[in-house]
Amino acid sequence: MIDESVYSNLRIEAERDEVRRLVVGAVVVRHHRVLILRRRRSDFLGGRWELPSGVVEPGEALDDALTREIAEETGLRVTEVSDYLGEFDYLSSSGARTRQFTFVAEVATTGPVTLTEHDAHLWTRLTGELPVSDEVREILGRYQQRLREPHSWSAYSLGNGA
Repeated sequence: MIDESVYSNLRIEAERDEVRRLVVGAVVVRHHRVLILRRRRSDFLGGRWELPSGVVEPGEALDDALTREIAEETGLRVTEVSDYLGEFDYLSSSGARTRQFTFVAEVATTGPVTLTEHDAHLWTRLTGELPVSDEVREILGRYQQRLREPHSWSAYSLGNGA
């Protein structure tokens, strides 16, 4: 479980850095596999594989946004948000400076993935070269590192990234 102060500190950092749009993303884990989704070809960055993610609505808590976005995009129910893996910045399709905060989310072991915004999904063991962006590849590398070094879980410290 993540300490509530992490969420507020992330918002403070984003505001200080003049980030205009917040996004939450998740390394969704089920049965020791991670979920990646492929964007529809007609979407911004169409065909790209990514983690479940979406925009934080005004006034919405980061953890609430994460749970909502995972449910909206996949139909899966989050049972726990267990760690913070870091963030990366990018420009949205409208040109807004955007920051994606990425967490580890466990989901219920029952229920199929029901896609609403993507055209394909894959549960992967993170072996080989995945067809994801460099930023997502880095986040997944952090997740794998934490699996190898369990004592580092929940070791988030502001200023050290993840």
